[in-house]
Amino acid sequence: MRLNDALVTFFSFDGKEYAIDLAFDNVLDVFDVLEDKTLRMYEKAEICLELLLGKQFKGANAVELWNHIYEQYIYVKNEQPVMYDLKGNPLPVQPEDEKEKMIDLEQDAEYIFASFKQAYNMNLYEQQGKLHWHEFQALLNGLPSDTIMKRIIEIRAWKPSKGESQEYKEAMRKLQKVYALNDSEEVD
Repeated sequence: MRLNDALVTFFSFDGKEYAIDLAFDNVLDVFDVLEDKTLRMYEKAEICLELLLGKQFKGANAVELWNHIYEQYIYVKNEQPVMYDLKGNPLPVQPEDEKEKMIDLEQDAEYIFASFKQAYNMNLYEQQGKLHWHEFQALLNGLPSDTIMKRIIEIRAWKPSKGESQEYKEAMRKLQKVYALNDSEEVD
C-alpha cells in the first residue's frame, strides 16, 4: 500500500481493462471460495473472478487472470525489516510460510468487529461494499494494543520465559487454549 497511489478499482491484464470490486467483504467471500475443498482450482478461479469482476471467465486464461489478481491485489506481504546483530551482520528472516498464524479472519470475526468499533468507531457491517481490502488490512494491522484482537494476538504469541511466576504461566496457557485457532497446536 502506498499513500500516494489510488486504491485499485481498475487494472489492465493482457491488454484489456477490468473493473474490480476489492471491498473487504467481497475479498472475504473470495477466501471462503478458496477454502472450499469440493472445488477444483480452475473452478475456484472462475468463481473468484465472477465475485471480483462481475463477469464469468472460463478456461486457462481465467486461471492466469486469477493468479494475477491474487498476487497483485489480494495477497498482502508482511515484509519484515532486516535486523542486524552487534557486528552488523543481517539476522536470518523467517519465511512467510513458516510464521505461526496469529489471526483467522473467520474465527476472529467478532473480535475484529469489536476492535474496529472500539478503535475507529467503525461498524464493519455498515462498511460492506465500501471499505477497500487494502484499507481494511491497514486498519487491522494498525489496531491499538488496548483492543481485544491485539490482546488475543499477544496471548497466542506468548512464550514462557524465565522470571514469570508459575501462576502467570498457567494463566497464559489457559488463555491460549481459550483463544487458540482451530488449526493450531497447543503450547507445552
